[in-house]
Formats: sequence, C-alpha cells, structure tokens
Amino acid sequence: MSLEIVKNLFNRDLNKLKKEIESYQNENKIWCIEKEISNSAGNLCLHLIGNLNTYIGAEIGKTNYIRYRELEFSQKDISQIELLAKIESTKQTVSDALELLADEDLKKEYPLLVFETKTSTEFLLIHLTTHLAYHLGQINYHRRLLDN
Repeated sequence: MSLEIVKNLFNRDLNKLKKEIESYQNENKIWCIEKEISNSAGNLCLHLIGNLNTYIGAEIGKTNYIRYRELEFSQKDISQIELLAKIESTKQTVSDALELLADEDLKKEYPLLVFETKTSTEFLLIHLTTHLAYHLGQINYHRRLLDN
C-alpha cells in the first residue's frame, strides 16, 4: 500500500462528506431521525470528525485532541456552517498528520490498542478509510431520504 493512496482516499471522502453536509437544503434535517434511523447525519459527521482527530490527529499528528465520544452522538443542532468548518479542520489535521509518515511507517505497529490485538499503522489507516466511507454512505442515504 502507498501512503499517497491513503492520503488521496481521505481527501476524497472528506470532500464528499463536506459536499453531503452542504447539500442539505433544510439545515434542520441534518439532525433528523425517524423510524429505524437511529443516528442523524449530524451525529455521524461528529463521529467521523472525532474518530479521525483521535486516531490520526492525536496519535500520529500529536495534536493533543481529546475525544468525547458520547458527545458525538448526543450533541444536536450544531449549525451547518460549524459542521463544515469542523470537516475542513479535520481534513487539514489528517493531511498534516499523514505528511509526517513515510511509506515504511505503514508497516510499523500502530501505538494504540484499537481492536482485540495490535495492528499495523497500515491496517488501521485502511480501517479508518472504510469506516469513513461506510458512514459517508449512511449520511448520503439519510440526506436523500429525509431532506425533502
């Protein structure tokens, strides 16, 4: 795996996240939940921001970010403009942190125990790209379903 590929995937999908949040015509719908939809797009967005700032920003980039995961799912009614600013800031944090890595760093053990066993930095970064894409798809579906 190439570090450039990972950088491109994060950049691409964080731009898509920004586009999804921008695309809500009714800002209040970002926080809407209905029937079987248990997480709003706003909360999924905050979750992605917290996740990337923790595992890439704080650990790789040494940003001193402190995560409050429970708030990612309980905070509500953050403005669309503020969410977009948080995405942009996260995009910069991810980019800056990944610039600190070299391709050979990908094979090294990721310093935190995230799963049941230790993984390589490469494995964790791939996991984080798929996690981002998974929730990005949920946000897209949420927007198309509830932003009428």
